[in-house]
Amino acid sequence: MDILKIGGQEIQNRLFLGTGKFASDALIPDVIKASGVQVVTVALRRVDFESQQENMLNYIDKECVLMPNTSGARTADEAIRIARIARAAGCGNWVKIEVIKDNKYLLPDNYETLKATEILAGEGFAVFPYMSPDLMVARQMRDAGAAAVMPLGSPIGSNRGLQTRELVRILIDEIDLPIIVDAGIGRPSEAAEAMEMGAAAVLVNTAIAVADDPVAMAEAFSMAVKAGRQGYLAGPGPAKLYAEASSPLTGFLRDSE
Repeated sequence: MDILKIGGQEIQNRLFLGTGKFASDALIPDVIKASGVQVVTVALRRVDFESQQENMLNYIDKECVLMPNTSGARTADEAIRIARIARAAGCGNWVKIEVIKDNKYLLPDNYETLKATEILAGEGFAVFPYMSPDLMVARQMRDAGAAAVMPLGSPIGSNRGLQTRELVRILIDEIDLPIIVDAGIGRPSEAAEAMEMGAAAVLVNTAIAVADDPVAMAEAFSMAVKAGRQGYLAGPGPAKLYAEASSPLTGFLRDSE
């Protein structure tokens, strides 16, 4: 069985689910069930630990691996504080680091993210840094103790797909950590493409949450991720510049005349 071993966990479903933007949190259990996802990320600022009715953690299957994220952090210090609060509140030791100062394109601050990664990894967190794909920074994140690297495919919530595919491909080829494509994936076919490239997993939120039928779309993404992974493991044939016939072009009618 093809299992992703990461952050002290064994994961069979390589589709990771984000939980923002759903019209109702009540949809989340059906989305999790239909897709079979095992890893779910949630912004800590959206969790009300004092309320049983409004606590979105109540909608997440207890068997899922919870990955709190530091959405809203603008500095490494803020991200570190959010991560510590999440762990103290019983959310486990996984954390997705998001440090974003840019209000227009919502691009991550790689260097503040790197600072937070180093400190939190040193405190025993399984750190998943969300970053703009940059080989040198990805190497530094690896050396700092990151459990994986999470490059964006395109800006958050844009549904524009793998606009950074060549940069992501470089990370897959060069970084000996799981590469999880995060942000911008808009179609199941794009998730399959990321997996065919050799990504370890794909995190999807907006494309599922804003679909006409989020439950059906979640199932479609899960199937696409599985297909892309199987295609990668099968070893696709090489692309060629010129045509090559699949059957002989000689030795049939002409040779018998």
